Amino acid sequence: MSPFIKKFCKVLLEFSITEILKIRLLIPSFKNFKSYKETTTFDFQATSIPEFSDSLLIDQKEDALLPVGVVYGPNGGGKTNLLSALSCLISTVVKPIYELEKARENIIIQQRVNAVPFGFDEISREMPTEFEVYFRQEKNEYRYNLSICKDEIVEESLYWKKLGGKRPGMVFDREGSEITLGASINKTSINRSVNPKMPYLSFLAINYDIPVIVEVQRWFEACVIRNYANPIADRQIMLSKDETYRARIIRALNDVDIDMTGYRYDEENHELYTQRMIDGKIYELKFNEESDGTKKMIAALPVILLALQEGRLVIIDELDAKLHPKLLRYVISLFKNMNVNKKGAQLLFTSHDMSTMKNTVFRRDEIWFAAENAKHESEIYSLYEIRRENNERVNSTAAYDKQYLEGRYGADPYLTNMLAGGEWE
Repeated sequence: MSPFIKKFCKVLLEFSITEILKIRLLIPSFKNFKSYKETTTFDFQATSIPEFSDSLLIDQKEDALLPVGVVYGPNGGGKTNLLSALSCLISTVVKPIYELEKARENIIIQQRVNAVPFGFDEISREMPTEFEVYFRQEKNEYRYNLSICKDEIVEESLYWKKLGGKRPGMVFDREGSEITLGASINKTSINRSVNPKMPYLSFLAINYDIPVIVEVQRWFEACVIRNYANPIADRQIMLSKDETYRARIIRALNDVDIDMTGYRYDEENHELYTQRMIDGKIYELKFNEESDGTKKMIAALPVILLALQEGRLVIIDELDAKLHPKLLRYVISLFKNMNVNKKGAQLLFTSHDMSTMKNTVFRRDEIWFAAENAKHESEIYSLYEIRRENNERVNSTAAYDKQYLEGRYGADPYLTNMLAGGEWE
């Protein structure tokens, strides 16, 4: 174990760890969203390959899940849109709950992502954007569906089953303004009037204390989506009122050689200041005057700490842009180390960093690629799915980065052309 990971482990262990929560993302899928026309599925379920088997998230009687997923591909290939699709679903559910101050978890403010349909098809422009997500919360597994057309909910449903169970039960089903309730809800006391622009899930979470809805609500609220263009969210994490948590952030920053002694936020000027002690005197520096590397770490590290501490799903676009390659490797290894990741946090991120595309860092089913086809439709596929000419899978000992740059995995025709000595088209 590296010195950095040892230090980070020590920081994490200083937090009080109570019950080990089981908050797991299994399969998110969507259709007709931005550059994605057809149904697109990202699978966090682990395949039967042997590498890094000790890093998997295992629930009794259920398939093992991946702690990490990374998406590579060229600019404009659909990496960001893939994460945006999941962000759109989560923010659509969470925003009404947060705005009416009915949240049960400490929500990290998300920017609202609109459901924008595929733009290069006249039919698609008029069709709904569809979302479906499977996830586990505590001892239950859920399937939630949401279809949005022109900012209005056209279909919505929630189903659940016990882990290890075979038959899912309906919680509710919505078609337009018609609501059908399942056995887990007391039908006589539930309002079935619907706001066409609000998910019925959000409505139930705001107005009722229904156990199955509470569990689902907590899963959505626990998701952390990082958009580093959103300074409000950055300040929200840094300026927690929990002094213990603030101290741990400082410790973690010190452990990666950022020598801060504290920080403060000026409410009047809306300015974040970092603090350092030199010769017994505290000096302050505006956050914007810090080096790019320091600003990146201050933006990224609190999120990582929070996710590992509480077992959250964290989604970050271009994580490599915020971290030095060596620190990026460390972060990945923290999520894959079950002695550190005791609450089963999951990390989904996009990257351009080839130095981490290694068989010593990832399983083959943790590496995904996003690329556009000739019709400007984005598609995704995992390294595990790729077949060679002899129909064999990519070997677990292969040099993934080298083969990717050689164009063997697709997803970057520009690089392939350049390496072959051709011209950009």
